Amino acid sequence: MTDDTIPNSIIHPKTSNKDAGLAPLLLTLIELVRQLMEAQVIRRMDANLLSEEELERAAESLRKLEEQVMKMCDIFEIDPADLNADLGDFGTLLPKDGGYYPGEPSSNPSIVELLDRLLHTGIVVEGSVDLGLAELNLIHAKLRLVLTSKQV
Repeated sequence: MTDDTIPNSIIHPKTSNKDAGLAPLLLTLIELVRQLMEAQVIRRMDANLLSEEELERAAESLRKLEEQVMKMCDIFEIDPADLNADLGDFGTLLPKDGGYYPGEPSSNPSIVELLDRLLHTGIVVEGSVDLGLAELNLIHAKLRLVLTSKQV
């Protein structure tokens, strides 16, 4: 098979840019956090916990952040749809087609939906780690993490 018989889309796919490096991962994380913040703004708006001024500021900030993500996708030649990673049995990282509204159940929840629900109700994670060498415990770390959208 020569290069003349291979479709151009196979040789040079539009959605992959090998020079992008860590940019797709970083943009995916930024988009995940942006959507989590958007869900929290919606929850507070629905509960009448935001003034008109706060709501306008939050909406404008979210819009600007989304614009910056799209601009960075253009710069690194990344298809924004590629930011939504498919995690197999765990589902997708982000909701498909914007089909999520905080507080409404979904038949196939995405990771951002599950994180939003955890932030809304709150979760405490505790653990400890022992690091050692040559059967000597040299470092002991106790961790306690509280994740919630409410003030603690």
